[in-house]
Amino acid sequence: MNGSTTTKIIIFLVVVGLAIGGYKLMQASEGGRKMLGTVLPAAKVKEAVVPAKADLPALNTDSGGDLSVTPVVDNNVGGGGGGASSACVNGKEVRMLVWAWNAQMGIMYSNSAPQSTQTSLMCKQGVNLQLSRQDDVSKMQEALVTFADSLSRGEENPSSGAHFVAIMGDGGAAFLSSLNKSLSKYGPEYKAKVIATCGYSRGEDKFMGPASWKVTPRAARGGVVAGYLRDGDWNIAQKWLADNEIKNNPDEKTYDPDALNWVAANDYIDAAEKYVTGYTEKRPVVKNGKPTGETKTIKVDASVTWTPGDVTIAKKKGGLVSIVSTKEYNSQMPCIVIGIDKWMKNNREDVKGMLTAFYQGADQVKKNPAALNKAAAVSAAVYKEQDAAYWAKYYKGVTEDDAQNIPVPLGGSSVNNLRDALLTFGMVPGSSDLFAATYTVFGNIVKQQYPELMPSFPSAEEITDKSYLREMATKTKGTTTKVAKADLPKFVAPSESNRQEISRRAWKIRFKTGQASFTPDAVSQLTQLQRDLLIAGNTVVEVHGHTDNVGDPAKNMTLSEARAFAVEQWLQKKSPVNFPQGRVRVFSHGSENPVVPNSTEAGKAQNRRVEIVLLGNTGG
Repeated sequence: MNGSTTTKIIIFLVVVGLAIGGYKLMQASEGGRKMLGTVLPAAKVKEAVVPAKADLPALNTDSGGDLSVTPVVDNNVGGGGGGASSACVNGKEVRMLVWAWNAQMGIMYSNSAPQSTQTSLMCKQGVNLQLSRQDDVSKMQEALVTFADSLSRGEENPSSGAHFVAIMGDGGAAFLSSLNKSLSKYGPEYKAKVIATCGYSRGEDKFMGPASWKVTPRAARGGVVAGYLRDGDWNIAQKWLADNEIKNNPDEKTYDPDALNWVAANDYIDAAEKYVTGYTEKRPVVKNGKPTGETKTIKVDASVTWTPGDVTIAKKKGGLVSIVSTKEYNSQMPCIVIGIDKWMKNNREDVKGMLTAFYQGADQVKKNPAALNKAAAVSAAVYKEQDAAYWAKYYKGVTEDDAQNIPVPLGGSSVNNLRDALLTFGMVPGSSDLFAATYTVFGNIVKQQYPELMPSFPSAEEITDKSYLREMATKTKGTTTKVAKADLPKFVAPSESNRQEISRRAWKIRFKTGQASFTPDAVSQLTQLQRDLLIAGNTVVEVHGHTDNVGDPAKNMTLSEARAFAVEQWLQKKSPVNFPQGRVRVFSHGSENPVVPNSTEAGKAQNRRVEIVLLGNTGG
């Protein structure tokens, strides 16, 4: 591809990104915002609102092995990792851009080095994979567009750009909506699609803040958080805000004392450093979207980040706890693989070979400590940061004292084998599509909070192709789509002494008068609730039923219990795998706990409610 074409593509991407993209480097930095201010009309002050409910799925566990277990291969790590091995020959050359993320350990092990070695699982599948770190989302998008451009010009296996990228699934809507608009000029067959998942964040992505926010969520109002906006870690905070009915201020140029406020970071490392350095700036104060005429010097109180960002905060400054993380929201953040549809269909067997190697690598990492250490060494070589011991340690997750002697959980990820991937995409009987849920929920949040950047996004069905996994499951001996009891999480409700309430929220689930039967309009609320609980997969769910004060108190108590059970049964019928016995607990309160007086019809309607409380799961 000539220089002129490359320049045009880059310019096109920048223009589209400024208009609608969810990932904007210019908006993520103070200098960039000033530049935008010189070319765009001044935006009206945005009003803080409670984020849309993050309605997600639940589950994912270690499902055990699928593929045959092979010995640890080739202990040498090429590409600067300590002793180069012979490179893979005769394999299809494929390039993949990844973040520094422990959920990719299966990928790392399968490749044996940044470039596939001759004895690697990847090379044995006929693929020569080059792994490269790329933390800049816009450059990932640019690489896919460059690849598609070369493909459209007749290059069967383009030598420029990237064949695949791996990102967080909950950021998929923002990533793909702008990317596929850029790709649309080549034709519908050049659309970018999600084909697989290779792991999960299981605690390393977190919302870190003062301990008082964890104890009393409303203490976070007026707080200031540094984060990379509209991305996975920001999403964690958005879900927590929604679950606790706290407003989010989407305008990073103002300060709202009644909402959670944001300082835009360039990336997750910068988000941590802004807390460590005590970043400050002056902002105009707003209330309900209107300027008060005051100004305030704000200081970063908290951060959303992931490993090594959380380690940086703990070791360099400390003072923050994990408010909530992907340990609790354990289905929120799958590591998804994205490629160009046309190339993948033209090279179907190579794609399945690559995925087979990924899942064989995951099986090894799950079962063999030596394989984890090998994968960690490859990670250090690919990421060009830290050493193998570091990545292995924080893959497992640890609790360490921070610089202020406060114990804080750090790290935590898991890898996906083939069966885990099938569970993620709802391809196991009785399971829900966790990826579709997380993609849709957080896409809706970005759309709600930033409609000028992402007014719409494609449906999960439009950007997902499950056919590769389906064919692999059919042909792979020993793989089953049935879930054994050992595959399911163990849900144990906490005792009063170790009860950790993550969130409490009332849901407007309507029932027929005097009955435990849902009204037709209740289905949309139930569907939202199901998605929300699917995302928060490692939580115990309490369903609290309430009534107004009309009628006999004893009958109201019975009715509130029946309604709470109706919610539980609806969830279990829809997703039995995701809502096994023991996860949902039912409580009835009748008319005993009104939130407002029952003196008006509006007050009575408000008191007829179902409250959902999420608790930390002490069973796993």
